[in-house]
Amino acid sequence: MAAEFNSLKQDLTRRMDGALETLKRDFSGLRSGRASPALLEPVRVEAYGGEVPLTQVGTIAVPEARMLTVQVWDRTLVNAVVTAIRDCGLGLNPSGDGQLVRVPLPQLTGERRTELSKAAHRYAEASKVAVRGVRRDGMEQIKAMEKKSIIGQDDSARFTEEVQKLTDSYVKRIDDALADKDREIKQV
Repeated sequence: MAAEFNSLKQDLTRRMDGALETLKRDFSGLRSGRASPALLEPVRVEAYGGEVPLTQVGTIAVPEARMLTVQVWDRTLVNAVVTAIRDCGLGLNPSGDGQLVRVPLPQLTGERRTELSKAAHRYAEASKVAVRGVRRDGMEQIKAMEKKSIIGQDDSARFTEEVQKLTDSYVKRIDDALADKDREIKQV
């Protein structure tokens, strides 16, 4: 019975880790005033008959604190890269120069910082919902094991408590990540 619970706990942990990784990936797309290659990683470019990640058509670099550059490998894709960055919803205005695309990062306004903070809170809440969904699945599996007499009531209560502690630890990690991102967004 302990082996079955350990297997369940590993599965729940893996799924909660996935929710936390998704949150971190979402946060990396939120601009906080500092140039970071992660800002452009979610951008997809129309190329080679489909949409491909920007990182598959060029190299992203940070030559200055408020500037990103993309060294496009195929000269014919420069306009597609410029269009993809402009239309990605980050409020950026790139310009092509040969095979190099320059992406200046404008100063963040107070209004834009508030919008970014709200987006960060939405991402964090979505992650918490995902973690709670994983918890619910775990609780249902524990109840099913108890119903099938695989585990007793005492074990069921103990396992339920462990799943709740696991959930609480992930919710705290999400809250900590949100606090860090909020601090980063609001820095002047």
